[in-house]
Formats: sequence, C-alpha cells, structure tokens
Amino acid sequence: MMEAVRIGFDPFLGWPLLWGLVALTALAWLVYILRRGRAWLTRALGLALLAAALSNPSLVHEEREPLPSVAAVILDRSESMDFGGREKAAEAAYAAVQAELAKDPSLEVRTLESDPNDDGTHLYGALEGLMADVPRDRIAGAILITDGQIHDLPDNPAQEGVIGPVHGLVVGDPNQGDRRVELVEAPSFGIVGETANLIVRVDDPDGGEVDLNVSVNGGIPERVRVKAGENTPLPIKIERRGENVIVVEAPAGRQELTMANNRTAASLAGVRDRLRVLLVTGKPNQAGRTWRDLLKSDPSVDLVHFTILRPPYKTDSATNDELALIAFPTEELFEQKLKEFDLIIFDQYERRGVITQSYLANMARYVSDGGALLIAAGEDFSGPGSLARSPLAAVLPAVPTGVVRTGEFVPALTDVGKRHAVTQPLEGRKWGGWKRYIEANAQAGDVVMSGPENKPLLILDRVDKGRVGMLMSDQIWLWARGYEGGGPFAELIRRVVHWLMKEPELEERRLTLSAEGDTATAELRTLLDTAPPLQIETPEGHILEPEWHETEPGTFKAEAPIDQLGLYRARAGGLEAVALNGPANPKEYADLQSTTELLKPLAKATGGGVFRINKDASNLPEIRRTGARGVSAGGNWLGLRERGAYAVRSSSSQPLLPGIAAAAFLMVLLLIAWRREGR
Repeated sequence: MMEAVRIGFDPFLGWPLLWGLVALTALAWLVYILRRGRAWLTRALGLALLAAALSNPSLVHEEREPLPSVAAVILDRSESMDFGGREKAAEAAYAAVQAELAKDPSLEVRTLESDPNDDGTHLYGALEGLMADVPRDRIAGAILITDGQIHDLPDNPAQEGVIGPVHGLVVGDPNQGDRRVELVEAPSFGIVGETANLIVRVDDPDGGEVDLNVSVNGGIPERVRVKAGENTPLPIKIERRGENVIVVEAPAGRQELTMANNRTAASLAGVRDRLRVLLVTGKPNQAGRTWRDLLKSDPSVDLVHFTILRPPYKTDSATNDELALIAFPTEELFEQKLKEFDLIIFDQYERRGVITQSYLANMARYVSDGGALLIAAGEDFSGPGSLARSPLAAVLPAVPTGVVRTGEFVPALTDVGKRHAVTQPLEGRKWGGWKRYIEANAQAGDVVMSGPENKPLLILDRVDKGRVGMLMSDQIWLWARGYEGGGPFAELIRRVVHWLMKEPELEERRLTLSAEGDTATAELRTLLDTAPPLQIETPEGHILEPEWHETEPGTFKAEAPIDQLGLYRARAGGLEAVALNGPANPKEYADLQSTTELLKPLAKATGGGVFRINKDASNLPEIRRTGARGVSAGGNWLGLRERGAYAVRSSSSQPLLPGIAAAAFLMVLLLIAWRREGR
C-alpha cells in the first residue's frame, strides 16, 4: 500500500451548469471592462472565488494498491509454422520469453496459442480476445511469435483503441521460396456439355513456365503449360449434371516448402440446359404413346418423336399425297444433327430401309464418343431385321437368340440389380406381370433385371465414353396402365435415362470423399461383395489406409482422422475422388514465405518493433520496462510499458473552501469593489 494526496472537485451544480455559469460571468466581466469599470480586478477575483467555491474543491487522501501491468505473449500455431523448422524455433522463443517475463513480479503475463484449424492466422484477433477484460491503461504490450504471415492485422494501425506496443518475433528463413497454385477465379456453375473458364495462377520464385495437370471428376489428367506469375485462362468442359470437381496440380519446384499448395480444386455445378431426346418408334404400338407421354411430361425434355407408319418397301395403290405422310428426315437426323441429341431411343424398331447401314454406323460412333442409346426391343429384334444384325451391334451389350417367349412372367431384380444404384430403390415392391419376352444372351454390361428363367431383361452397359441400355420386352406399358397392380414404370425409365446421362448419384461404381474438421469420410458403392483397399492422400502427400465397413449390400464406408487444411484424394479399385478440407485456396498456403513486412506498420504505429529470430532462438532481443508513452523498441531490445496503474482501497477528503469562509471572502471583495467604484 502507498499513500497519495490530490485535489479533488465535486461541483454543487454539476460541471455542465457550472461551466455555463462561468462563461456567462466572464462575458459580463468583459462588458464591464469595455464600459471602463474601475473595479475590474476586484470583480474578477470575486467571480473567480465564486466559481472556485461552486466547484467544491477538497484535499483527498488515498491509500493506493499498485496493480501489475499486463503483457500478452501469443504463439502462432497455424499450419504455415510446420515448415522449414519454424515450429521448433518458435517454441524455443516462446519458452525463453515466458521465462524472462516471469522474473518481473510487477508484470502479469498472459499467454495464448492460436487455433491451428483456422483458415488463416488470426493473431491480432486472439490478442484482443486475450486482453478484452484488461483496461487499456494496464496493458504493457504484446509479443507475437510468428512467421509473419498474419491475416487479421488492423487496416489502420494508428487508430484509437489499437493495443500496443506490439512486438513481433519472426521465425523462418526469408530466403526459402515455394511454388504454389491458386484458382484466381472459378464459376460456381455451368451448362453441361459447354465450356467453363477458370483462371489459374502459378507463383514460383524461379519464374519460367510450369506444366500443370488438370483433371475433371478424377479422369485422366490433361497437361497445360502456363507462365509463372500470370493469370491464365483454363477452359474446362463440364461433363455431367451435378458436382464436377476440377483438380489442378503442379509438380514440385526447385524450391519447395510444401506440396500442399501445389494442388487446388474447384467444384462446379453442372446444369443441364435441356435434355434433347430422339424417339424412333418402329411401328404403331401400345407402348408408343406411353413413351411419348412420359417424356413430354418433363418440361426439361425436348422430344423429337417419329413413328414409322409406312416403310419404303410397302406397296399399295395410294399415293404419298393421298396418305399425307411426312418423309422420315434421315439425313438431317443421322448426319447433320445427330450429335445435338443427348439420348436416342429405339422403340420396337426393325431395319426396313428407312435408316441405312451407314446411318447406324454413325450412331455406333455417336455412342462411343459419349452419346446415350436406349433400346426397347420388340418381336422384330429377334428376326433378320434386328438392330443386332447391323453396325449398331458393335455397341449393344446383348444378342438375341431368335426366340420370342409369350406368356405371363413377373420381372425381377438380379443380385446385381439389388446393388445397382438405378434399381436398388425398387427392391421389395410388388410388380405386375408382362406377357412377352425377347430372349437374349448378355455379352457385356450389368444385367439388373431378369425375365423368364432368369434371362436378361434389362442390361446397362458403358461403351467407351457413352452408355447403352437394353430392355428385352415391349410390355413395360402394362405397368403404366396398372395391369395387375402395375409397377414403377415412370421411376424405372427416369432412373435409366438419368444413368444414361451420367448422373453422379446413379453411378453403380462410385467413390465419394468428404473432409470436414478432423475427419475424412470415404464412401464406396460397388457391385462386388468386397471392397478394394482404400488409400487417402493428404495435402502433404502422406498416405492413409483406413478399413472399410459395409453399411448395406454394396455400400462401404471408411473414416480417417485428418489434421490439415487442403485437398485430399481417395483411391480405391481404380476409382478416384477428391475433397477439400476448408476453402479451395486456404489462406495458410497462399504465401508461406517468412516475412517481417506485414507486422512492421502495426509495430511502428504502436511503438513496438519486429525482430527476426534464428533457429535456436539464441538471438532474442533484450526485454526492458519502459515509460507509459513513446517508443518501446530499439535495435536489440523491446520494451513493455510500466503503466503505473493502481486501485484505491480507502480515501478521505477535507474541503478547501468551506461555505462560511468562501462567503466571507466574497463579501470582503464586494465591499472593496463598491468602495473603488464609489470614489
């Protein structure tokens, strides 16, 4: 405890009213002077005495308890500290600073380590939180131990309220460079089949040109050469509806702190503008209108439907004008505009000379190049005019045996169908029967539904870049009409069409990966009973191998602990998936170079300093206590201010101008003034 004496004021009228009264009396006194009043000095003394009396001065005796000044020491634990031996140097400096400050009993030291999971280094925010309950007049200063890459420094360090003085102890080799890849601009969505433009940038301390590997949805990477330090447009074709993951990777450079920022990714939502469908019905039949009604009920479908009513070989006495038939535009459809269609459906079509062999060959190439084909086979598919006896046979997964079975049967899911994403949701439902089946032998693809004697009924197959579906019956319309309770006609066809359109959710072999917080979760859908081994590659290139656990038939799940932001890649059985933990371009990896430049403006504005620390922290600056104001740093020392704060434990006061004495003095002054003026 220590004693102190001061003069205190407790005005009777309150300070605003008192100052107003003083201003009015001063104005009146000036008027008196201008009118050449003779007692100007006496009146001034009287007014001053009156003002002093109204302010109620007193002599205050206090017992004060000194309060320690408060200093903050914050250690940067962000991910950028993991490179170049920075973490070890920072920990050594952290321990040495704490040991030095512990020697001063008049100083309260608060310590904090930043959150390593933040997107960016937020040291100043951590400092404000640490000192939120400390009055500004008790803050001695702050010491930040970091690599200099701080992302929340004040925009105006000199503004009022900024904590200071702030000192920086910067670790890391400033001469170590790092190559990094950044997606400067990436659209959030695009039209399926069209091109989206990304802007990519590679920063490399050595400059020059860099070869990037660009992959879409885990496909084969494409090599693109870019110039370091420049924004480069990157055209990407959007493959499918839904999420499209684009991964951009750069090989290791001559200078590398980490490979984690040599890879970045963007997720683009593919939006299908319109689904363009060509439906060719070989002859009038009961299923034709059912197909048409289903496709036309979807407003996103542009349907072109042709029904062949009169094949060229048919002869009768009526002329074409009398029949009023439209000639089938084969050249326009199968030469000029074939690639404009997303899906072609043949409903009970038989080769009758309408579509020539060369046009069917064009369609086979259309499928191989990424098109989609759906065949609903009729009786003619088993005869000599079958599409299986044309160039289109090269892409068909089944071959007819020539047998057409009649008689009721109930379609059923195969073991594969119970696992396939297209048909799995249909399991367990009661279906009505069909009455005709075109027998076939499956040679490729996946048989997901079976007919009589477990023969293939619905086959789905991938052909190069395209896809083919075959339904070996013309009786699916019975489901649409509700025969014997019907069946999931619309749902089945829509799911088949969406699979043909490469919807990610309907892939029968699909690997997905999600990374959030401290866990990476992989999920595998497969048609097999067992799952292939899983490998998860971290942003640093380390391999994790978690075990699969089957959650339901054909679906497996695995989890692995993770502790880094950035891009993770999973591989299993030839499938690949990627996931971002955190943003696409984490701030922590945007610039890994150790620097003192970012902290200097804040240190200068608050009277602090920035010092570079070596690997063993043997060159720490001397820590001194300085005055409450001014500069608190020198060439090899940093200062923490002695604020001199205290708490008043007891106080007593004695009036300096008692009322009676003040009134007596005022009366004497007034008498003197009147006498002076009366002469």
